Amino acid sequence: KNLIDGPTCALLADLARQCGIAQRREAMFAGEHINTTEDRAVLHTALRAPRGAALFSDEVHGVLDAMLDYAEQVRDTERSGIRHVVNIGIGGSDLGPAMAVEALKQYAGEGPRIGFASNVDGCQLADVLATADPRRTLFIICSKTFTTLETRTNALAAREWLSGKLGPKAVPAHFAAVSVNAKAMDDFGVHPDYRFAMWDWVGGRYSIWSSIGVSLAIAIGTDHFEDFLCGAAEMDQHF
Repeated sequence: KNLIDGPTCALLADLARQCGIAQRREAMFAGEHINTTEDRAVLHTALRAPRGAALFSDEVHGVLDAMLDYAEQVRDTERSGIRHVVNIGIGGSDLGPAMAVEALKQYAGEGPRIGFASNVDGCQLADVLATADPRRTLFIICSKTFTTLETRTNALAAREWLSGKLGPKAVPAHFAAVSVNAKAMDDFGVHPDYRFAMWDWVGGRYSIWSSIGVSLAIAIGTDHFEDFLCGAAEMDQHF
């Protein structure tokens, strides 16, 4: 469609070499701070690398193992009682999981129904909850800082809805979170066993590969989620 022929591809490859793409690629995999605007490493590649094959492997796979174990517990609807999972986030904490859940829905099987709420307009959350049974609903708050206005507004609304239906003591059993802000999760009422870490070097638009992907893991199960990571790792090696 774009009329790119062999000679044009060769010229583009020459341009990439002249721009130092190979050196920038190596710097990224090495954990150098190639995100110059925020002075951060860019290591989403470490999130999908095989165990022991990339930087921070122990930390990454420790969180991944815990996240997948939790996802399997929730996915077993007879054991967990959960039939409806609502992911509360915005930007990369919403768009990536929502896209992947839709794209891979043929692998969902009999797991819980997955919904998403990102808009600060309360109508979206109200629509998601219109057919929800509070006793069988789990909310996952996805926010690196746990302070993002839209996410926090929806999370508070969800907590108020659940408390109104089941009482405040029910909150810890029906909320999980992905964040680095332990105090904010404590204050909100997230149980310590239902929270998962992410790292400063994970950019939001790449965070589906981190524990932000917990809703996807619940949707498609551990085996398919690991296949998802392996496919990304293969593309990293291709790159």
